[in-house]
Amino acid sequence: MSGEGSAADPASSAATAGLLARWRGYRNGPLGEDLVAAAVVTVLLVPQSLAYALLAGLPPVAGVMASLLPVLAYAAFGSSTTLAVGPVAVIAMMTAQAVGPVAAAHGVEPTLVAGVLAAQMAIVFLVAAVLRLDMLAALLGAPVLHGFITGAALVIALGQLPALLGLRLSGHTATDMAGQAIAAVQTGGWHALAPHVGTAAVGLAGLLLLAGVRRHGARLARAAGLGARAAQLLARVAPMFVVAAAIAWMALGPAAWREGVALAGRIDLAAWLRVAPPWQAPPGVWLDLMGPAVLVGLVAYVERLAVAGALAARRGERVRPRRELFGLAAANAASSVSGGMPVTGGFARSIVAFDAGARTRMAGVWTALGLALVLALAGELLGWLPKAVLAATIIVAVLGLVDLGPFRLAWRYARAEFALMLVVAVLTVFAGVEPALLAGVVAAVALLLRNTARPQWAEVGRLPGTEIFRNVRRFAVQTHPHVLALRVDESLVFTNSRWLVETLLEQVLARPGLRHVVLMMPGVNGIGLTGLEALRQLAAELHARGLALHLSELKGPVADRLQAAELGSWLTGEIFRTQHEADNALATRT
Repeated sequence: MSGEGSAADPASSAATAGLLARWRGYRNGPLGEDLVAAAVVTVLLVPQSLAYALLAGLPPVAGVMASLLPVLAYAAFGSSTTLAVGPVAVIAMMTAQAVGPVAAAHGVEPTLVAGVLAAQMAIVFLVAAVLRLDMLAALLGAPVLHGFITGAALVIALGQLPALLGLRLSGHTATDMAGQAIAAVQTGGWHALAPHVGTAAVGLAGLLLLAGVRRHGARLARAAGLGARAAQLLARVAPMFVVAAAIAWMALGPAAWREGVALAGRIDLAAWLRVAPPWQAPPGVWLDLMGPAVLVGLVAYVERLAVAGALAARRGERVRPRRELFGLAAANAASSVSGGMPVTGGFARSIVAFDAGARTRMAGVWTALGLALVLALAGELLGWLPKAVLAATIIVAVLGLVDLGPFRLAWRYARAEFALMLVVAVLTVFAGVEPALLAGVVAAVALLLRNTARPQWAEVGRLPGTEIFRNVRRFAVQTHPHVLALRVDESLVFTNSRWLVETLLEQVLARPGLRHVVLMMPGVNGIGLTGLEALRQLAAELHARGLALHLSELKGPVADRLQAAELGSWLTGEIFRTQHEADNALATRT
């Protein structure tokens, strides 16, 4: 036994020495910058965590828990040094739309359902990481994503008006809220839509202050003598000052000020840790959330990629998509078991962490510890926070997501994709998340099929005095009357192969005197089985008319596959390395 112990001691000592050396390197290096960034992000996280829990239809403490252990879990498994993980607006809205109906259908608490959703998202991320399915993020292309985020921001802002003004309305879409408003007017008259005076006063005051600080805070801070970076950071954490003012207004003012004003409620972390774990949920809850978990997970992953990628590019770092899936899986698993809600990388807090100088993922660890300390010391005070101010915080945050720039660009660049973007945005506002995203993905696939079904091609000729071949309709080029050279700019797949053959045959029939047809294929990255059969058909029909089919500028992998398909047995012409060689060889052949 003593021999084994003595053998293990050197290894243990070496490991301890290595950890101490790394700690000293960290302490003497990025520790100070990480602590500053953590302090700044902690100030921002307090109102955000509470607000996004409210948006998800959960108690405020659920947002707090989603900002503690998930941050530590991501720091252990993620790859981005500045990505701040936690609840975000769009995912919170999708959580509300997924959790509410399931909780009502099974008669369980929404907090338990939210934990199950986070657990299932963790499973989705883990499976995607193991099977290397990160490419599925491509299903949400730019038009679908821009349209969805814009629509989601609008419907989130609209959905916060009842809490902001004290209206007795609810709903996840504009259609739901409009229906409730009409029903309320029909049964109780127009005064049924009258706002609560105290709630509206607090909410609108908070909204004006938050919007003013967001728009003019940095400029005013710079005018007061602060540097550009400090002024920007101060403006971004200013919501905490508005929250503090609202708490003081409610806690210290006369009772008449808070009569009828809904408050967030006391943050009791100890009691919340006794919330039922997700594995105690009925099996039906798990089954009903399988579809929403995949959909929310896909949006969460794409949003996280966009945030982490933008920050990594600014710092010259590399984000590993597969490792990010493991990081998100760990973060959502931690949120699930600690009574939180689904999480992903948050844009606002990540930008703040980046601007504040976060150097490593340890900044997230210090942020979680700082948030826990703040809540332990000020949990009672946060109970005085009006929900109307949280609603104002959400409205100001999400309206910053509304960006019409992509719509203007799409209108100028691709009208069909502009239409797709607009449809997704409108469906998100009026029909909900799932119909909008499903319709967007289906429409995007249909648009892709339509585009690939009509591949780009052009007749080409030689630019005089060069070895360059260009479109005969765009340039003054040289051609031969007995040679037709056609450049194909798309891969040959099942959607376009037959159309391409028919189109090329039409060109041949319109050119009497032809003897040779050359397919110039530098843009063909692949040829499917349908494309192969189409080429064989084209070669046979040209041969029946006394014409030879030649190929030029084939890419290596494409040529290898054609050779495996016994190219020499059906190709009636030759294969040329370049179009220049083909033109020289065929110029004198008749």
